[in-house]
Amino acid sequence: MAPTAASLEALSKLRELNSENGWYIIPLLAIVLYIYGTEIKAARETGNWSIVFAGLTVLGLDLINEIWNGLVFVATNYSAFWTTPGASAYIILIGWNIEIAFMFSIAGITFAKFLSEDKSKKILGLPNRWAMAIGFTLFCVIVEIFLNVGNYLIWEYWWWHWYNPILIFLIGYFHFFVGAFYVYDLPEKKKKVRVVGLIYAISIVLLCIFLPLGLAGIINF
Repeated sequence: MAPTAASLEALSKLRELNSENGWYIIPLLAIVLYIYGTEIKAARETGNWSIVFAGLTVLGLDLINEIWNGLVFVATNYSAFWTTPGASAYIILIGWNIEIAFMFSIAGITFAKFLSEDKSKKILGLPNRWAMAIGFTLFCVIVEIFLNVGNYLIWEYWWWHWYNPILIFLIGYFHFFVGAFYVYDLPEKKKKVRVVGLIYAISIVLLCIFLPLGLAGIINF
């Protein structure tokens, strides 16, 4: 199969700064750094690093998702599950741009802010951790549907579409927030470091394996 129009457009812009609308990523970067700076300062004062590690967890799991999504395009030479071809200051991978990366870098922090300190508390009959993960996932899926309608996020496969959002729910977002509350609730900082370190180690290994191969959708020099 030949690559879709969206795939070709994304590849043509891969890791090239958009000269028309690239400046806004600077204030976005400043906002992300401010949020992490605030949370790190609070963690140093209280000794509680749970929120910081929850944020890093979601970003790391998203990076793994984006790598395998790029490899789907490589395997099919048709389309990734999701493609982000335009309206971005910088497209990092075929389905991942700088705006998405900034969003996911703080999504876990936002999620953690909503978690109750009482893990036994229930919401609508469900343990609050799982209820919050479901709620945040549903919200993210709804946002994705609107992005797809606006042609910012392109879907080509029937099993990954607005009328069949099960996989989008399960492997698009749900495990991000489950991972975030799992790390958030770990009793020791050392254990949090190990889990988050493993997530990023997997990401780095995958990048080290596939980047040198020059695979389309993963690297484009």
